[in-house]
Amino acid sequence: MKTISENKAFGGVQGVYSHDSEACGCEMTFAVYLPPQAQEGPIPCLWYLSGLTCTHENAMTKAGLQAHAAEFGIAIVFPDTSPRGEGIANDEAYDLGQGAGFYVNATQEPWSPHFQMETYIAGELRDLVTENFPVTVHQGITGHSMGGHGALTLAMKYPGQYQSLSAFAPISNPSSSDWGKKQLGAYLGTDESLWRSHDASLLLKDKGWVGDVLVDQGADDQFLELLRPAALATSLIETGTAHCYRLQEGYDHSYYFVASFARDHVAWHAERLKG
Repeated sequence: MKTISENKAFGGVQGVYSHDSEACGCEMTFAVYLPPQAQEGPIPCLWYLSGLTCTHENAMTKAGLQAHAAEFGIAIVFPDTSPRGEGIANDEAYDLGQGAGFYVNATQEPWSPHFQMETYIAGELRDLVTENFPVTVHQGITGHSMGGHGALTLAMKYPGQYQSLSAFAPISNPSSSDWGKKQLGAYLGTDESLWRSHDASLLLKDKGWVGDVLVDQGADDQFLELLRPAALATSLIETGTAHCYRLQEGYDHSYYFVASFARDHVAWHAERLKG
């Protein structure tokens, strides 16, 4: 693991690091914010998964999570959204390839040699962070848009690994959306039955979620037809999953929306991880 940068922030340290990933077969970059409480011993950890076109840097610089993490005493991990670099498959469109890994393990060429983001996030990077930073096994997961999709599906697919869950404007029903059908088809193939385990609205019916979940969705989000929030809301009700689903009047899909409710989400996770 290499240190790219470390900056003091809100009494803690915002670091950016890289390492050679076995899962993705390339060098991967990620960021970790450690609040001042980490100087006294291991603390809980919140994973933040970013959306389409993003790197580790977008939420790190735009979401304002560090101040809230310092207030509540939890670490924040910001992974990248896909493998990158020369020799890594890509597409001209913004919503496929580098920057659009969708947090799945690709089985189709040319994506399968490197696009193993599910294994990377839930396995390799989790182990790396737990071994090299003062964090406990009490960990939660959240994310925005494509990252909200990743947070919801990974939490349900790996029960017990994450003890708290939330999402900002997640892609909720990708198997029925143009933000999903294209990508799942490319990464996993045309057999749509294989997409089901990567669709939060369907996976909730199949596997469920043992805890409660917080979801914030902007009422004026310009991508509502692609996100399909009603599908997730319906699944939460039909499965009897404890939830707080908030439709936020006047908010769109931007990081202004994320930053506006970031403290609520950090507090949500801190209460469950430290309680």
